[in-house]
Amino acid sequence: MSSIAVIDYGMGNLRSVAKALEHVDDRARVHITHEPEQVRRADRVVFPGQGAIRDCMAELQRLELDAVVLEAARNKPFLGICMGMQALLEHSEENGGVDALGLFSGRVRHFRDGFAAAGIAPPGKVPHMGWNTVYQDVPHPIWNGIADASHFYFVHSYFVELLPDQLTIGRCDYGVPFTAAIARDNIVATQFHPEKSQRVGLELLANFTRWDGEPGGHV
Repeated sequence: MSSIAVIDYGMGNLRSVAKALEHVDDRARVHITHEPEQVRRADRVVFPGQGAIRDCMAELQRLELDAVVLEAARNKPFLGICMGMQALLEHSEENGGVDALGLFSGRVRHFRDGFAAAGIAPPGKVPHMGWNTVYQDVPHPIWNGIADASHFYFVHSYFVELLPDQLTIGRCDYGVPFTAAIARDNIVATQFHPEKSQRVGLELLANFTRWDGEPGGHV
C-alpha cells in the first residue's frame, strides 16, 4: 500500500483533492498534512493550493514546509496543482512581486499584462474561470489515456509564461498562450484543477498514482 501526502499550508480545497486521489486509488493511504516527517515518509506528494502567492510563501515558511517541498520535489513523484505549480517558479508578479521556490526558471504574470503586451482586447473575464482546451506539447506518462485537446477546469488570474526546453508539456490559450502543465524528472504540475476536471482529471490523477517518477516511465 502506497502513501500520498497532500501538503496542507492552509490554502485550497484540500479535501476535494484527497477524495479524488482516494477515488482513483482505493489502496493508497492519503494524508492531508503539514507535518514535515509525514511528507518525507510519503511515497508521493501532492502540492495543491489557491489564493495569493505572498500568503502561500509566507505559510510555507512559517510551517517550515518550504524546504520539505523542495526535498520532496527532488526525490519522489511530485504533483503541483494551480498555486502549487506557480510556486515552483522563480518569481511571480503578484502582490507587487514575490520570489517563489525557484525550481523552474520563469515568470508568473497577470492576464491583463499579457493582454496588454500582446496588444489584444481581453477575450473574457479575469480570472480565467471554467473549461478550456489543453494541448499536449510533449508526451508524458501523466497524459496516458487522455486525448490531446481535452478540456480541463481552470480558476486563475495569473499565468505561467511558456517555458523553454520542453518543460511545458501542456499548453492552453486565453487570448495569450500559457503553460498549462510542466514537467521535469519526477515533477509534474498543472495550472488546471484535475480534481475539478471530471473524467479526464481523474484519469490524470490515476496516472499520477501509478507513475514511477520517470519522464519516460510507466503508469
